[in-house]
Amino acid sequence: MLSKDEIIERLDDVFRDVFDDDTLEVDENTTADDIEDWDSIEHITLIGAVEDEFKMRFKMGEVSGMKDVGEMIGIIEQRGK
Repeated sequence: MLSKDEIIERLDDVFRDVFDDDTLEVDENTTADDIEDWDSIEHITLIGAVEDEFKMRFKMGEVSGMKDVGEMIGIIEQRGK
């Protein structure tokens, strides 16, 4: 099972790749408002990249209900058990 720190570390890499910004660091409170290029189109790209990284699929309701990175981490933690 992955620790929260391991998940965040891997998410940092995914976010940096998707948004082409090597300085990005996310935490549980990071939202789309915090990242300039994070719009609805990039959200779809991001979700796909996170799914690939963690070898999982989000449900449609999870994707539309995600308010911040903390919720994404919670779902990844649940699936990692």
